[in-house]
Amino acid sequence: MKTLIVGAGISLAASFSFNAAAADGEALYTQKMCQTCHGAEGKAPIMGAYPKINGQNKDYLVAQMKDIKSGARSNGMTMAMKAMVASVTDEEFEAIADYLSKVK
Repeated sequence: MKTLIVGAGISLAASFSFNAAAADGEALYTQKMCQTCHGAEGKAPIMGAYPKINGQNKDYLVAQMKDIKSGARSNGMTMAMKAMVASVTDEEFEAIADYLSKVK
């Protein structure tokens, strides 16, 4: 019985942690001004050259943001994006990408 209660507690804590990460990603998306170019929830970019980023694979989004920050990706409109992600940490990339990957 004790094991069952501990297991349920761990599952519940993981659930809260998962929801907190998504909430943090949503807040970071706004704080880091992502909506300025990509629109609310990443669904409505202000220009055709900017991608819709909602519902994308989390790992793909993280890789793109890191590549833009490092300069590994420097095509298209990435120069504007490079300035925006300069102060974003890897943990923040993960949280933002997690949030966006769940937006449908």
